[in-house]
Amino acid sequence: MPSQGAARADARTAALAARDHLLSLQSPEGWWKGELETNVTMDVEDLLLRQFLGIRTSAETAQTARWIRSQQREDGTWANFHGGPGDLSTTVEAYAALKLAGDDVDAPHMRAARDWILAGGGLEGTRVFTRIWLALFGEWSWDDLPAMPPEVVLLPEWCPLNVSDWACWARQTVVPLTVVCTLRPRRDLGITLRELRTGRPAEPPKREWSWGYGFHALDRVLHRYHRRPVKSLRTHAMRRAAEWIVARQEADGSWGGIQPPWVYSILALHLLGYPMDHPVIAKGLGGLERFLIREQTPEGTVRRLEACQSPVWDTILGVQALRDAGVPADDPSLRRAVDYLLAEEIRVKGDWSVKRPELPAGGGWAFEFDNDGYPDIDDTAEVLLALNRVEHPDSDAVRGALARGVRWLRGMRSKDGGWGAFDADNTRQLVRKLPFCDFGEVIDPPSADVTAHVVEALAVLGEQDEVLRGGVKWLLSNQERDGSWFGRWGANHVYGTGAVVPALVAAGVDRQHRALRDAVRWLENHQNDDGGWGEDLRSYDDPQWIGRGTSTPSQTGWALMALLAVGRHDTDAVRRGIGYLARSQRADGGWDEPQFTGTGFPGDFYINYHLYRVIFPLTALGRYLRDGE
Repeated sequence: MPSQGAARADARTAALAARDHLLSLQSPEGWWKGELETNVTMDVEDLLLRQFLGIRTSAETAQTARWIRSQQREDGTWANFHGGPGDLSTTVEAYAALKLAGDDVDAPHMRAARDWILAGGGLEGTRVFTRIWLALFGEWSWDDLPAMPPEVVLLPEWCPLNVSDWACWARQTVVPLTVVCTLRPRRDLGITLRELRTGRPAEPPKREWSWGYGFHALDRVLHRYHRRPVKSLRTHAMRRAAEWIVARQEADGSWGGIQPPWVYSILALHLLGYPMDHPVIAKGLGGLERFLIREQTPEGTVRRLEACQSPVWDTILGVQALRDAGVPADDPSLRRAVDYLLAEEIRVKGDWSVKRPELPAGGGWAFEFDNDGYPDIDDTAEVLLALNRVEHPDSDAVRGALARGVRWLRGMRSKDGGWGAFDADNTRQLVRKLPFCDFGEVIDPPSADVTAHVVEALAVLGEQDEVLRGGVKWLLSNQERDGSWFGRWGANHVYGTGAVVPALVAAGVDRQHRALRDAVRWLENHQNDDGGWGEDLRSYDDPQWIGRGTSTPSQTGWALMALLAVGRHDTDAVRRGIGYLARSQRADGGWDEPQFTGTGFPGDFYINYHLYRVIFPLTALGRYLRDGE
């Protein structure tokens, strides 16, 4: 094992190179933004949207098809994350896009995909979202989809299943889908997918009481209501849904800055009669251009769509990493970043105010370039930590932003003492039971990683009262029995533990507290032989994967951040972790990380944040050098 002196020398060399690399990636406007990589359903659905609207071009199709082909696995499938298992719905959608692009169904790559699809259940085994896309083109019956009446938008806030019961990302998707599924359009796809059907009938629900059976019965009632609705109520609901959708379009044309509500909102408004040149539709379609990435490859240009963009998130994490690496607090690069962040503060109320009507606007930040309706708690906490570490000429502006941010964070605490990502007390479980909800999380309860970031921000900014103590209590009571913490927005227990341990230390919890000792033991027991840490995303579904997986730079950074927070600089585990980062660094100061370590929906939707592989190793290296002297 390397000595402490050798480890520090390696860390210093690696940190300097990473620091310079990260600084070189800053935009002239002051922000950082790495690619946000997801899976090919984003690209498929972009083509299907354009096909439905009649605006798909051959050039777009060819470029997108090249990208989709490049992501196919050897077994003929497409996965939802690098190295993951093939996913049936993703593979069905990718097959459809390639057939639409003109690929021969008897070509080896198409035959392999088709054989795997049929063996895995065919179209009949796909999730609801995929079947909605199939129904739009007559490849699935609307009668065989869950009913989604637009009248849901009229339900009052106290009523179960009202739109506020859904997480913000889900409600923005559900409302336009109620319009689409009510109008039941069918347009020509130009191909058929009948060869992907197995012919196996759906299994009827068990005739015994359960939430699933109860909602299945309700679904049958709603299908009958669809055939004979109360016309005046249906008309009012459709009008109200359209108003709800239009009111939430962002300045860049998006809805929520994310793909699902964006495409479904365009579809809904188009079906309601909004012409293609209507400002809302035109802005929505035009905004997608900024989310497109085009690259030159030996096979030709490839085109892919980001599901979201993360400039605020990348910037605030980047600022903290650079400060940890010794970049001065008054460095011009950091001041430009603060200029950008100050301008991004959201000063208007959004959906969050439904649960917190008394909380003043201001003091929230969103993840994206444009998402004024949905500031999030995680970004806001990290913004405050970043602002607090930079010396800016306009100190009054910074102090004001910090004060408003603290006020907003305190006001967004849930009743149990923790924090969710976008809303307070978004915890009603009933919506999870709906037949529609077979893909992704649909509520936003408090999580360990978000609560930890808020606790850390409040502690660093001197908030020492019952709000902070309640957050600490929440974290301690939600520790897993093995000593780790679950990671809602990052993979997985390594992320959660890497967030919580530094927060508890910042909040004054003794480093010898049993919870911290258990966390250290868990991390050290899950270190890989190469000195790094990794956790496969299958850990969300299979406990055997918890804390286990190929080492990655970002996850190694998270583990080291936790160990360093409790003062374990001069330990074998930390030195080996530093050694892994030093050995795996590229010549340009960055790291390779094809693995996905970000989480959208546990078990379903994952993200590769391309700057994580630089920011978190640099943070760990900087803290090792700074605090170990």
